[in-house]
Amino acid sequence: MTEIPEAPDQPEHHDDGLDFARAARKAAGSGPGKAPRRQPSRDEVRRRTTARSAGSHPDDRDPQLLDGALSRLISQHGWELDLRVQSVFGRWAELVGDEVASHCTPESFGDTRLVVRTDSTAWATQLKLLAPTIVRRLNEDLGHGTITAIEIKGPHGPNWKKGPRSVRDGRGPRDTYG
Repeated sequence: MTEIPEAPDQPEHHDDGLDFARAARKAAGSGPGKAPRRQPSRDEVRRRTTARSAGSHPDDRDPQLLDGALSRLISQHGWELDLRVQSVFGRWAELVGDEVASHCTPESFGDTRLVVRTDSTAWATQLKLLAPTIVRRLNEDLGHGTITAIEIKGPHGPNWKKGPRSVRDGRGPRDTYG
């Protein structure tokens, strides 16, 4: 049997797999027609980082207080009015008083109009009389002209579409709700 001599220009093969890893790393660094990537020197890295840094003066990359960061986020997205109006929903009892708040709740806000739902028709009538005072109080807190009118809705009436008292071709019992 004839032994094939090893080529003198090939490195010695090791079975530990490192030679394969070295060859893969070398091949990954350079693609077809590309020179291998070289690591930047310390001077190049320093030049890149010092050009962007502002020295010891504060800049946007410094840690920020949560209050300031949230204020910037709110103003960038234009959420100031929405947050003030939503604060009305959260502080309703404080703004209109406990007795009124126990009988009515704000439902929605849109186009400077606040919709309030009451738990009885008597409270809807009472709230209609108090509406100018409530609008003035809310505008003092939110800013002039934020709320121009309050739409007052009475309680939800029962639905007569289904159930033992439903009428197939009619509107149901003739009674007033709300």
